[in-house]
Amino acid sequence: MTDYAELHQRLQKVGQEHLLKFWDELSEDERKQLEQDISELDLNELKEYFDRATSSLAQNGLKLDDRLQPLPDDKLIRISRAPEELLNSYREEGLKQISLGHVGVLLMAGGQGTRLGFAYPKGMYDVGLQSGKTLFRIQAERIIKLEELAFEATGKKGTITWYIMTSEHTLQPTLEYFESNNYFGLKKENVVMFKQGALPCYEYDGKIMLDQKHRIARAPDGNGGIYRALKNQGILDDLTKRGILYLHAHSVDNILIKVADPVFIGYCVRENADCAAKVVEKSSPTEAVGVVAIVDGKYQVVEYSEISAKTAEMRNPDGRLSFSAGNICNHFFSTNFLLKIGSTYEQELKLHVAKKKIPFIDNSGKRIKPENPNGIKIEKFVFDVFEFAQKFVAMEVPRDEEFSALKNADSAGKDCPSTARSDLYRLHKKYVEAAGGIVHGEECEISPFVSYAGENLAPLVEGKSFTTPLYLRSNRDTAAHL
Repeated sequence: MTDYAELHQRLQKVGQEHLLKFWDELSEDERKQLEQDISELDLNELKEYFDRATSSLAQNGLKLDDRLQPLPDDKLIRISRAPEELLNSYREEGLKQISLGHVGVLLMAGGQGTRLGFAYPKGMYDVGLQSGKTLFRIQAERIIKLEELAFEATGKKGTITWYIMTSEHTLQPTLEYFESNNYFGLKKENVVMFKQGALPCYEYDGKIMLDQKHRIARAPDGNGGIYRALKNQGILDDLTKRGILYLHAHSVDNILIKVADPVFIGYCVRENADCAAKVVEKSSPTEAVGVVAIVDGKYQVVEYSEISAKTAEMRNPDGRLSFSAGNICNHFFSTNFLLKIGSTYEQELKLHVAKKKIPFIDNSGKRIKPENPNGIKIEKFVFDVFEFAQKFVAMEVPRDEEFSALKNADSAGKDCPSTARSDLYRLHKKYVEAAGGIVHGEECEISPFVSYAGENLAPLVEGKSFTTPLYLRSNRDTAAHL
């Protein structure tokens, strides 16, 4: 039997004893479930979390203009302006590190496709390509191709370990999807799934909410929860055991992602960076995207709402926006830096508050779905570790080659399946034409098994004319529709 008195005493010390208010109505199994939920809370940390998070609310709306500096030129390389021989040297370095087994990929894949009208993890979504490939499959095949390119360049066969962070709700369907597709040709032991944490939802006075009489209301702790999850779920130990020195971290919903991009890896390794960010040039001063900048001498992502219109419109002598480094959730970390975050800095991460409509159990025991925000969810952001880096660098990449997010249904007309599909087709058409082919029409898809990023296409397309739909595929693509 569960000891009610002991549980009540523990909760009373932190002002959360109301969580037991329906205790007498619960079955023994329900009591065990509630006790389990409570045991997963760090009771000593809860009040500090709430106080720290809500103190940040007072900062909302404050502009950072007077404390802000753009990224200095020596910390930012622009792919469009860099000499080809320099980029090639970075690529060689990256391929070398891959062949030595020093590179892993850290995929943030906790999101469900709710806004897409899709009831499964977003990585399982088929955007309507000719191949029928999902985001997970495309990224898996890019990893396989990159391992092959590294072997061709060095003669050494290295493995890219794929770490996939899911949420509590997406772990099982993601695992089943990979199993049913034989891990898309990757070895099962090199695909490591783990679950991000959750934080309780609070009323405005700091009381934790109940989602059911025997369940605490919880929400994922944001993509910045990755650092605590890496430590608590043994991933940091696994990195060390495997000898992985560098990680490429990104979100699942960018269809153009260059997974474990050897140019990015090579640049960061040569710069001896602790962490780094890929950025795209802001399309306009008013584009609603955070920018990587320096605040009070420390690197961070500044939300567009934290900068005045005047500062957002500032331009350099060459006409480019002064604050132009748009953040796209595409990062590099050294393992050593992640170990420091896990042991020291994770507890200092900023806590961000969102006022939300949170279903709850009222005092009569009825579950209410509110029509207006009634409580707060606390989140951490993956980029909030930048300020702890001794050496931080950034790489500006062409948006049309590396960033097309999948967030909305087609009705939105932006960051949706049709834009993701057309952006990939446009890029692949560009690859074919750069290799000496001619493409009539727009639907052009290249399998990752054929080319990772446009390389080695000339023998297939040079001097040839193609009418779309065009799909350059390998004999390994027969399983694409599984």
